[in-house]
Amino acid sequence: MVTSLTSAPSVHHPSASAAAGVAAAWDEPAGIAARGTLVVLTGRGESAAAYQRFGRRLSADAYRVRVVETDLDDLDRTRDQVVAVLRAEDSPAPRVLVGADAGAGLAAVLAGGLDDVDAVVLAGLALADGSATPRDWDDELEARTFCPAHRRVLTEDPRFERGDLGRELPLALSVEAVGVAPGVPTLVVHGSADPVTEPERVEELYAGVATVSIVAVEGGRHDVLNDVSHRSVAATIVLFLERLRLGADLPPVVRPVAGSVAP
Repeated sequence: MVTSLTSAPSVHHPSASAAAGVAAAWDEPAGIAARGTLVVLTGRGESAAAYQRFGRRLSADAYRVRVVETDLDDLDRTRDQVVAVLRAEDSPAPRVLVGADAGAGLAAVLAGGLDDVDAVVLAGLALADGSATPRDWDDELEARTFCPAHRRVLTEDPRFERGDLGRELPLALSVEAVGVAPGVPTLVVHGSADPVTEPERVEELYAGVATVSIVAVEGGRHDVLNDVSHRSVAATIVLFLERLRLGADLPPVVRPVAGSVAP
């Protein structure tokens, strides 16, 4: 039974001050000041092992990365774990929630009720009806990712829950119900070929919202943070974070020059 919220392979071990509830952690390179904290909320079936590549890459850019595994059977406990990380002494601002699938819905809900959240990244938002239930393991891999390396990680992870992608979500965490946290900068990342949640559903939900930036990953599947374009997705998130450090209105860091070809 899903508990509703009371309010709105090897990995690095977290430091003692943020250890409670953190399944994996990556810190900035030695000698470099941390530029912010990312709390990653996993999606259905996933363990922290799925975010090793993402964690290493973002930490290399001096962002502290902490992974909290989303427990759909105890969302209140998951919320408490996120709050503990956000309020830990070794979690420098800006503090950003990064959620995938069910974790994206939870990140959006928490951003609306926690003053500690400075921004949100929502990747591969999901529907509540579980209509995209995979037929078998090959079908689930096809829906999740084209990336052979990520497919291998999922296949070899003993803690990965196969078939969980078809698990019904609580409505509060689905794309149908997830709103926008007022005043919280939000980056929505979605694969253009996501067979689990139609991109049009996500675009319709957030189109025209001033605090929301939406990017479509060409050919991207549901596990868009870990799909074949993971480098470009990570770079897009880093640029969002760098703009956030300049202000909640996201001042530009780089801009195209009129008449030039877009990079």
